[in-house]
Amino acid sequence: MKTLVLPCIAGTLAVTSLAAPAEAGRRDQDAAFEAVRSGRSQPLPVLERRVLPQIRGDYLGRPEYDPGSNMYRMKFMRNGSVIWIDVDGRTGQILRRSGE
Repeated sequence: MKTLVLPCIAGTLAVTSLAAPAEAGRRDQDAAFEAVRSGRSQPLPVLERRVLPQIRGDYLGRPEYDPGSNMYRMKFMRNGSVIWIDVDGRTGQILRRSGE
């Protein structure tokens, strides 16, 4: 009986850990959509068109959105280093750079 219970618990934990990041990403998307719909934020393609020409490096896409600060965190790769760019969702202005 013990040999059957442990694999079941391990399987349940594995499935749960995979679902959590996907669910969190979905909440970020919903929050970003609501911010655009209500006029608190610009659509992501508009923000990307504004920011991408200012940053040297390869844009890695799929930015993170923080609804509390209405800020997007964009990720770039330059010379083997990851560069994080924090962008104001309302204005499109670059607020912070890290990793440069």
